[in-house]
Amino acid sequence: MRGFLDANILFSAAKSDGAVRQLLHLLTAHAHRCCADAFVVAEARRNLVAKGPQALAVLKALLPNLHAAPASPAGASTAVADWLPEKDRPVLAAAIRLGCDVLVTGDRTRFGSGYGRTFGGVTIHSPRSLAEWLLPG
Repeated sequence: MRGFLDANILFSAAKSDGAVRQLLHLLTAHAHRCCADAFVVAEARRNLVAKGPQALAVLKALLPNLHAAPASPAGASTAVADWLPEKDRPVLAAAIRLGCDVLVTGDRTRFGSGYGRTFGGVTIHSPRSLAEWLLPG
């Protein structure tokens, strides 16, 4: 499985040694490919600087385990993302562009209505729903 990680997933994994970080470790340990682009990495980094600068070193240590890609070109947001606020469209567009199977995001406010739905070949999951889907029982 190839999964795109939203900025809030990177933020959570860096800030706390909790369930999200454990999920990322499980994904990579089971040969799933975790992807991110420069857009979400920059957003995660910016939020860590503001809310938890001590976690920047953890983010830096997590990044080599990810398939990192350049940010989507300006205006690359796809029509299948028109239900999202403008600032979040590049996230789904990047997941589609990188050929991901899933987009993992904890942003229930903006992406929640898309949880469990597939857009451009990418199914949107919360960390919990992804864990339940991949690791049943």
